Amino acid sequence: MLDALDRRLIVATQAGLPLVPRPYEALAQQLGVSAGEVQTRLARMLEAGIIRRIGAVPNHYALGYRHNGMTVWDVDDERIDALGQQVGALPFVTHCYRRPRHLPDWPYNLFAMVHGRDRGETEAAISEIAQLLGPACRAYEVLYSSRILKKSGLRLTG
Repeated sequence: MLDALDRRLIVATQAGLPLVPRPYEALAQQLGVSAGEVQTRLARMLEAGIIRRIGAVPNHYALGYRHNGMTVWDVDDERIDALGQQVGALPFVTHCYRRPRHLPDWPYNLFAMVHGRDRGETEAAISEIAQLLGPACRAYEVLYSSRILKKSGLRLTG
C-alpha cells in the first residue's frame, strides 16, 4: 500500500512538520517532489487511515497548564456518544474518547484529559463536566498527572 516515497514522507514527518512558513514546500524540496505531491500523498494516507492526523501537539507545561488530570466517567451507554462529543468540545479538554468497561473492577467508559493552570482551575473544569453529564453519569475518578512523559507513536526507520 505504501511506496518508497510514501515511506520517505512518513519518516520525514513523524517527528513533526518543519517549523517554517511553508512546511509542505520544505518537505517537497527535501524529497525532490512538488508541494502539491506532498499534500496529495498526506491527504491520501489520512483518508486511508495510514496516518491519523496532522496537527499541533502543544507542551501544556510550557504553556502554563501544570495541573492536568485524566478524568474517567461511568456514563450511561445509550447517551455516551452524544455526551462524549459535548465533553470533547469543551475548551479545557484535549483528549476525549470511549473505552470498554472492565467490570467489576473498572466501570468507566468515557475518558477526558483536562488541563488547568492550577488545581482549582482543573477542579472547576471537572465540576463543569460532571454538571454536563448530569444523571447519565454514575461515578467518576480523576487521575492527576505527577510528571510529564515523552509521547510518541510508532516510528519508521527509513
